[in-house]
Amino acid sequence: MKVTETPPAAPAPRSPVAKTDAPSGRPDKGTEGTVLNVFSHGMLIIWAVLVVMPLLWAVMSSFKTDDSILSTPWALPDKLHFENWSRAWTQAHMSDYFLNTILVVGGSLVGTLLLGSMAAYVLARFDFPGNRFIYFLFIGGMSFPIILALVPLFFVMNNMGLLNSVHGLILVYIAYSLPFTVFFLTSFFRTLPTSIAEAAMLDGASHTRTFFQVMLPMAKPGLISVGIFNFLGQWNQYMLPTVLNTEPDGKVLSQGLVELAVSQGYKGDWSGLFAGLVMAMLPVLAAYVVFQRQVVAGLTAGALK
Repeated sequence: MKVTETPPAAPAPRSPVAKTDAPSGRPDKGTEGTVLNVFSHGMLIIWAVLVVMPLLWAVMSSFKTDDSILSTPWALPDKLHFENWSRAWTQAHMSDYFLNTILVVGGSLVGTLLLGSMAAYVLARFDFPGNRFIYFLFIGGMSFPIILALVPLFFVMNNMGLLNSVHGLILVYIAYSLPFTVFFLTSFFRTLPTSIAEAAMLDGASHTRTFFQVMLPMAKPGLISVGIFNFLGQWNQYMLPTVLNTEPDGKVLSQGLVELAVSQGYKGDWSGLFAGLVMAMLPVLAAYVVFQRQVVAGLTAGALK
């Protein structure tokens, strides 16, 4: 009897599974990201216009005549009137104010960075009794309004013989900027690796040499960032020099601009005023443009580490 094997039955073809669409109430991620990008870019464009337009208008007005500024404020100048700049530089004594501001801000900036970095390094790297108390004292100095200290500060400076002096104003600027500098650099020094400082100590370097030759160069991004912030605050400072610096020959740029605006009276030298305003504004813009990458690197260094 012959037995024949029956071949196995072929598997039944599977019916294609229909793809189900996403629920109608759930938004598409691609569409949501596109809308978010359009909104964020639109807000950035609006913010850029609000910031850049006044600057461009001030620069444009500094090269126009008084009549064209009042009659056609948004029109381009018919020609570049550089005499506005020369008149503001010489007749309005902007050159003297500029020199006084460079002396005060330069001296206070160096002193603030030096003292602030030393204090921040000690608070960040060394444990000693009262460490946190001193740190919180600096933080408390950030919240203290300077207007409450003007009257006692005036009498203290007067009793010490530092009133109406460049070095007295430098000391006040340093004390005014130290709390934020110590707060910023303390957090930055904590992010730096301790192994490098320990290796320098093992090689025989003292604490002073380790700080100035090893740790301070590593903190360069943080120093540049806090230096830019202090430069902006000290360059635009008006309240402190108005109270503590009343001599006409020692006034700084902020006082000079106010005096230039007040001294016009009914004459209205608007072109000279805009020229002086642009003169005071250019160093700040130049400093930020030159050190823009260092500022961003200093602000993001703590987060990246």
